Amino acid sequence: MVIPSAIRAELEEHARAEEPNEACGLVAFRDGTAERYLPAHNAAASPYRFELETDPQNWFLEDEGYELAVFHSHLSSPPRPSRTDVENIGLWEGRPYLILSLGTGELAAWRIAGGEIAELTLD
Repeated sequence: MVIPSAIRAELEEHARAEEPNEACGLVAFRDGTAERYLPAHNAAASPYRFELETDPQNWFLEDEGYELAVFHSHLSSPPRPSRTDVENIGLWEGRPYLILSLGTGELAAWRIAGGEIAELTLD
């Protein structure tokens, strides 16, 4: 998966703007490369979890050939899925799952399916 620097900057900017809560949104990929970031609202308004609230029209991007990945930030913990992330995976099961740690600035990608966590390669 490739995240161009401009998209990565948008992720970090949104995460910093949402402090002290987790930020969340969708990243639209085409052929493995992120083409746009769609910031969303964290309905949980929490520093420990997120409930992604997005424009329903964003789901139609999949019909246009995009793969949607969920994004959220961790304020200080590493960019690895937490137990809460795994337990609340819901609609995001099997999809790319991006986490940015504001503590370190590190961005990582995962796939969570059947309770198993697999790291994805980011470029």
